This record gives sequence, structure tokens and C-alpha cells, in this order.
Amino acid sequence: MASKHNVGVSRRGFLTGALTFGMGAAALGLTGCGSPRSFEAEAAENIIDGGEYDIIVVGAGGAGMAATVGAVDQGAKVLLLEKMPVAGGNTCFAEGGMNACCTKFQKAVGIEDSVDLMSADTYAGGHEKGNMELIRHMCAGSSDAIDWLDSMGITLSKLGTSGGASVKRIHRPESGEAVGKYIVKGMTEQCRQRGVAAVCNTKVEEILMQDGKVAGVRATNPNGLPIKYACRALIVATGGFGANSEMLAQYRPELRDAVTTNQPGTQGDGIKFAQAVGADTVDIDQIQVHPTVEQTTATLLSENIRGDGAILVNTDGVRFTNELLTRDRVSEAEWAQPGRGAFAVFDQSVHDNNLSVEEKFVSRGLIHVADTFEELAQKMGVPTDAFVNTVTSYNDNIANGVEDPLGRTKSLNPLAKSPFYALPVAPGVHHCMGGLRVNVKAEVLDASGNPIPGLFAAGEVTGGIHGGNRLGGNAVCDINVNGRQAQETACAYVFA
Repeated sequence: MASKHNVGVSRRGFLTGALTFGMGAAALGLTGCGSPRSFEAEAAENIIDGGEYDIIVVGAGGAGMAATVGAVDQGAKVLLLEKMPVAGGNTCFAEGGMNACCTKFQKAVGIEDSVDLMSADTYAGGHEKGNMELIRHMCAGSSDAIDWLDSMGITLSKLGTSGGASVKRIHRPESGEAVGKYIVKGMTEQCRQRGVAAVCNTKVEEILMQDGKVAGVRATNPNGLPIKYACRALIVATGGFGANSEMLAQYRPELRDAVTTNQPGTQGDGIKFAQAVGADTVDIDQIQVHPTVEQTTATLLSENIRGDGAILVNTDGVRFTNELLTRDRVSEAEWAQPGRGAFAVFDQSVHDNNLSVEEKFVSRGLIHVADTFEELAQKMGVPTDAFVNTVTSYNDNIANGVEDPLGRTKSLNPLAKSPFYALPVAPGVHHCMGGLRVNVKAEVLDASGNPIPGLFAAGEVTGGIHGGNRLGGNAVCDINVNGRQAQETACAYVFA
């Protein structure tokens, strides 16, 4: 199990600095943010007392950086702690985009959307298990979050389709770059500009309480020594537990042997240390699998690929599902196929629209490439006649306006431009819908539904929004809307 949870160049790249803040394993987390100093010097001076802050943010992923930037802009003294040697968390691996409704980019091309429609899609996609108050809060704040990112040069203006969405509302970089890498680079720069005191390789072990309120954290520094930081408010943005095989087995035993798309630091730390001070959880057993994961490296093939026109074909060379159903339904359909997987098949147009295909699959020899459908079928090892008939029939139906026999109504783009691509895929653990119970103010709640004074949370560490299944694009929306919300409430608490 351990090997499956740590394979893949994408995760190795995460650990070796592909998306670093420019630090080594023993340097301050944001070089360029003030004067860099070694962790050894930091530890020697602060073994007992690491200093006092208005707000400590734990986790330097998308939610944590959104909270940090917002809080600094409100005048708070902020410390950003990250246990990994690099920043970004699971946000580094976000591929599809950011769902948002009623945005200026939608309006510019005549797309009619609403908070009601996005909320309804999110609720239905989550099997009607999500908390509608949390859902509406996220959707209502999505357009403002797009504008906030755009104001800092993190522009998500390219629109696309994702499973479960009634209209085009997934927002992506115009370059075709993966949204997570793009946002992490942009937010890293914003942190640098603000001189954020970010410390990596430092794992928070315990929340310190005084008189029933958050008073700080106890952490372990890079040398394994205990260090304490004092604060008035704590924002937990540590992500889920998708790389913790023991927790996965505890809540979903059938996923014990599944590969994971999560970075190795996604161990559920924030859930555990928040529970230790009385935090409640919700939907903790709701764990999403993503249908298009390359199994030998646990590398995710973006939902954008299907959203731009890719089809799924089984080992008999035929399609078997509407590729744009929600992730859980597509995964179930794949598991029902021979070999419990499929091939994602697409053309050069889709390739050119998604830069990560070349970087993640073509350059590593993981994907089949051919100039003709016949040649591609031979490389895939599927029956040539059946496969050629599948693709040509699919293309002919589109050209002639014939209704798709599997019910696909969106992104019906023909596979017409060679070369053609086929990637073997199967489901992999992708996202934890459950986590800490919060309200719309991002306050962490106890078992009685009362806020724990000074404790806030945002992102995948929380539960309640996504219910039984998360729609593609909603995680990036969640981290930006609720990362900002967490700092708004924390600042109001600190400065009251």
C-alpha cells in the first residue's frame, strides 16, 4: 500500500521542488519574504518560544495562502506553517479549473448562470447530502473570488465544461496550464510581496488552549525539536487524508488498495489535532475516487480532457458511459468493465488545449500515440474493427446531429485531428468530502454546534459542502472562497 501512495513523478516533483517557494529542506518557506534564515538558526533561538502572532495559518496550500494573503492585507501579523519541504499541497495537482457563477468572463460570452443553478448542481452532484447553507455561501462568493484572483494577475478567463455542471462555469488559465500550478505560482508571489513569515518542514502537533480559547500551537521543527508559537486565532488549512492508508481503510475499507492522486503530506493532521480540542466532523466517510488516473504512477488525467472532447473506451474497443457524468458514476462504470478500467481517447486538438498532457504523459512514455485509429487500436491492444467503428460512429453522429446513444450532450467534439492519443486509466482516491464541521463563517464547531473560540478552517480539511461527491472545479472554488472567509472571520475575532 505504501508504495502505491508514493509513486509518480508528480508527487516526487512536489517533494524535489517543482513547485517550491524557492527553499531547500532547511530554509525559510518563502525566500524573498524578508531576510532568509536557516532553520537551524530559527530552532536554536526558538526552541521554547517561537514568537507571537495575531493569526497562524497551518497548511500552505491554496486555502492557506488565500487566508494568509487576505489576513496580511487586513493588517494582521501572520505566520504560515507548512510541514512539507515545499508549498502548494494538493492544490499543486488541481488540473481542471475553478467553478464560479455569474462571473464577468461568463457574461462576456453570453453564458447565463446563477447562484441558484450552481448551488443546485453542487447539491445534486453531492447526492443531496451537502449542507445547502454552506453550498450557497460558496457559490455566492465564487464570482468575487474570481475577481480577487484576477486583481492579482491570477486570471482564470478560459471557460470549459465539467461533469455535473449545467453550463460552462469551470474557469481556467488562457494558456491551458493546469489551474493548480498556476494558482500556486501566483499566490506564492503574492506571499513574497507581502513578506509573509512562512516556515516549511514544520509540523503542527497540537493546538494550545487557554481559558477555552486558542492560544497557539506546538510544532516540531526540521531538527525534530519542539517549538511553540502563540496566536489569538488559528486557521487550519491542512487538506484531507487521501494519502493516509490507515484512515482510508478505517472509513472506506474497499479503498485500502486504491492508488491516490494526493500528495504524501495529505495525512489528516488538521482533523486529528482539531478533534483533540473538541472539534466535530461531518461526512468523514465520504471519499471521492477520480475516474481517470494512470495507475502505474497514480497521475491524474484532468477532467478537462473529457470536458474538451475525450471519450472512454473499454478493452473491447467500445464506449460504455456518458463521459461527463459525475466522477463517482463514471468511476462505477469503469469498475464494471473488463479489467476495471478504460482508455481515455482524444485527438491533437484536446492535447493542444491542455499543456499537462505533454508534460505528464507524453514525455514520460505513458500514453499511446498514433496517426490513425487503426494504429492506435493496435497499440492499445483492443479489437481494431470495434475501436475504429466506435470512433467513426461517434464522429459521424456528431456531424449528422444524431443523439448520442449514451446520453452525452456536452462537449460533443469529433476526434478529427491527428495524431490520436489513448491513455489507460482507472479510478483512484482523489478527494475527501468530509472533515471538520464548520459554519459559513469558517468557524470550527464542536459536537454541540458551538464555535471553538479562535479556531477556523477552510478547504479540504472541512466537510459539509460537497456531500457524497464533489463536482470537478468545486475544490478550487472552495479553497478561494472559504480561505478568504476564514481570514475575514479570524481578523474580526482578533481585532474585535
